[in-house]
Amino acid sequence: MDELTFEQWKAVVDINLTAVFLCTQQAFRLMKSQSPRGGRIINNGSISAYAPRPFSAPYTATSTRSPGLTKSTSLDGRAHDIACGQIDIGNAASDMTQRMTSGVPQADGSMKVEPRMDLKHVANAVVHMASLPLEANIQFMTVMATKMPFVGRG
Repeated sequence: MDELTFEQWKAVVDINLTAVFLCTQQAFRLMKSQSPRGGRIINNGSISAYAPRPFSAPYTATSTRSPGLTKSTSLDGRAHDIACGQIDIGNAASDMTQRMTSGVPQADGSMKVEPRMDLKHVANAVVHMASLPLEANIQFMTVMATKMPFVGRG
């Protein structure tokens, strides 16, 4: 924490929070003004909002703000037929999680390999969320590798 620079902090905040806000804002404007109006916004959240990893203060801090933006967008979108939900993804097999195959820091200071799941499961979940009629919404969904240490982290 004490070695984190403000520039590092700001870069993560700009990408993980400000960029999500700007994209949501533009999608909202478009959906509100189109005919027929309405649509669905699906935010990509993170389980780090609920169970942070060591040395992840900027990422975790921005992850905790994502559910608030999702809820606010849902509430503000009701009058315009705009639904908003969030999918929190845990350990989907991708370039971003490749390091988990050789071990990542754990809360107890150890390094452990963490299970990953096929990325197609995330895609299927997003397709399911998107396929619902606008009268229904999945507010929050968590898709994660069954054996990842999310539930028992720490």
